[in-house]
Amino acid sequence: MNVVSTSVAVPVADPAASRRFLTAHLGFREEVVTDELVWLTRDDGAADIMLRQRQPAEPPHLSTVVTFTVTGIIAEHARLRREGAAMAAPLQRSPWGEWSLRLVDPNGLEIELVEWVAPAGA
Repeated sequence: MNVVSTSVAVPVADPAASRRFLTAHLGFREEVVTDELVWLTRDDGAADIMLRQRQPAEPPHLSTVVTFTVTGIIAEHARLRREGAAMAAPLQRSPWGEWSLRLVDPNGLEIELVEWVAPAGA
């Protein structure tokens, strides 16, 4: 199998609100926008995100977390705070060598940013 791209499809109540959050704070750009679907992409090859209108019978996506591995997470944290992005979990370092933080968009979609570093003492 040769995977040539990756996308994450997420049903949300208000695709436009998630679109605004992801373009304003995380550098995504609109590829396709319709009444029922928003396709967002980035020029650096990160996974595309498909936001589609959640149907009334569908359960909310409460357990969905989109994770991006990044570099410079401390600077990104400072930028996101300046921009007023809603945080679900503060910047923290785990003993196994991971810096992470979680954002939450207007639909409750959690977006985790992580940066892997050598564990303390390694």
